[in-house]
Amino acid sequence: MPSIYEKYHLKQVINTSGRMTALGVSTPRPEVVQAAMDGMNHYFEMKDLVNKTGEYIARLLDVEGATVVSCASAGIAQSVAAMLVKDSDWLLENLHVTPIENNEIVLPKGHNVNFGAPVGTMVALGGGRLVEAGYANECSADQLAAAITPRTAAILYIKSHHCVQKSMLSVEQAAVVARKHDLPLIVDAAAEEDLHAYYRSGASLVIYSGAKAIEGPTSGLVIGRTQYVEWVKRQTAGIGRAMKVGKEGILGLTCAIEHYLTATKESGDEMVAKMTPFIDALNTLNGVTARVVWDSAGRDIARTEIKFDEAATGVGTGDLVNKLKQGEYAIYFRGYKANEGIIEADVRSVTADQLNIVYRRISEVLGQEKKA
Repeated sequence: MPSIYEKYHLKQVINTSGRMTALGVSTPRPEVVQAAMDGMNHYFEMKDLVNKTGEYIARLLDVEGATVVSCASAGIAQSVAAMLVKDSDWLLENLHVTPIENNEIVLPKGHNVNFGAPVGTMVALGGGRLVEAGYANECSADQLAAAITPRTAAILYIKSHHCVQKSMLSVEQAAVVARKHDLPLIVDAAAEEDLHAYYRSGASLVIYSGAKAIEGPTSGLVIGRTQYVEWVKRQTAGIGRAMKVGKEGILGLTCAIEHYLTATKESGDEMVAKMTPFIDALNTLNGVTARVVWDSAGRDIARTEIKFDEAATGVGTGDLVNKLKQGEYAIYFRGYKANEGIIEADVRSVTADQLNIVYRRISEVLGQEKKA
């Protein structure tokens, strides 16, 4: 039998980019795969499945309510729609053709990012109009509050490495502003690892990717206060119909959450131990400097920062990144700083042997393979 790669003529990938949607995010454990298969091979009353698994997840996480959605970005869109539609049957079916005065969604300007698609697109899908608070490099609690008007429907906070980190208010501070103005606070924590912190910090709804840190199937999780979660669930008869999650996703994610809460996670220190031989090898290459750096959003994730002196290597960093995708293996890095001559390697989804392959490919592209 040919492999998947052979059958469809697919290139094999070494993923030093991290839990990225463009590369398929993560690889679920066997128990999660089995749960998804069990879901595919049985029939359910879908509303019953949604309600019962939501109740089960809520008990696991000690929250008021929970529901599984198709992905984190769908969670943003449906959460925004929930805040506008609420219990209205008319708006549920006519959201985008009915003028809504109170449709403004306020978020810090530095959180208006593109995570693979723009945050603003998800807000618009939910019927909201984005209002930016503060500036690209700062947003205080006072600046957030200053953007609130009688037309504000909710505050949105994006907890992500994509966002500006410096001079930004915390989730706790945003929650204080939300309570003071009697507004719901939606926190998008798609790739975050803590399934409790933001709810306990006062968020009305918290959105997670099911396939990133939790390592479930393609899916999303929305947790929060009972009324808000129920409004999100209503969207299955509105915009949520176009982004529905299947039974396999619901049961697979529920199983993944259960295991995630009890499994031993790879620590940042363990990541450092895995990458140290890789870093030492890279530092033997002319014009290359490698070191350990830590996740900018504060998660316990260590990565390898690789800095290229392009004058010494004679190869542009952007060109190097592209060439590394063209060999026998498509090697993907975190290239957010490639314009500065810097890339990062996330080692969570790679083995030591794969890191050796990555090192050899870098040395080949730089014409220094004899040093391997």
